[in-house]
Amino acid sequence: MRGATRGIRRTALAGIAAAGLALVPAVADATPGSGVTGKIISQTTVGDTDYILREVTIQPGGKTGWHFHDGTLYAFVAQGTLTHPDASCAPTVYKTGAAFVEPSGADHTHIGLNLGKKPVVLEVLYVLPHGAPLSEDAPDPGCDF
Repeated sequence: MRGATRGIRRTALAGIAAAGLALVPAVADATPGSGVTGKIISQTTVGDTDYILREVTIQPGGKTGWHFHDGTLYAFVAQGTLTHPDASCAPTVYKTGAAFVEPSGADHTHIGLNLGKKPVVLEVLYVLPHGAPLSEDAPDPGCDF
């Protein structure tokens, strides 16, 4: 009887665990990018900070996917027109020759879009904590892009 009781307890615990998992809220899926390539031009580490110079190209109709950065980015639009909405869904448009800064942190989620007919080329300096990824995926905040 003892073995049967253990089997019943295990089955009950498994059921409770499964029910508990069903109560955990689902995490929204990150939005995938498309039509984006990047090439690291230069990379160095000073102390606890990585400095990465990267050329990012977004093809017509391309998008980066919603994301944020763990450090500050400094960007220059070398070619094309970048549409750059933030989590409030308000887009900022940067044309060839424009420079802008992307602040760090999950509260600065954004997406890069190329709504034009020629590639967007960005020269980007990433200033990141040592070993941090270039970007962190984020869920779509519900914008219509």
